[in-house]
Amino acid sequence: MDATRRTFLAGERTLLAWVRTGLASTAVALGVGRVVPEVTDSGTTWPYVIVGAGYALLGAACVLYGFLRQRALEAAFAQDGFVPPSRRAIAAFGVAGTALALATTLLILAAP
Repeated sequence: MDATRRTFLAGERTLLAWVRTGLASTAVALGVGRVVPEVTDSGTTWPYVIVGAGYALLGAACVLYGFLRQRALEAAFAQDGFVPPSRRAIAAFGVAGTALALATTLLILAAP
């Protein structure tokens, strides 16, 4: 298999990884925002809904970024170039993921 084909297929796998991550985050959003409040029978549901919405937004951002990244890579690849990932985007995903993980931890610790 030549390097061109391997590179293209690696880009496809990366896109699929972004989509899988987005779908997983969306599933967590449903769990945190809807299922957990029902199971815990806590009187207050708004913190769960807010954290769930955060996971849903993160999921949507992952899918969108994956497609934008794939598009940029294909354009650069057509010109025998490369476009590194945006440091701002990677930092934003890191900060958002960390914030949501901490918020989820607080919800767990505060649950009745």
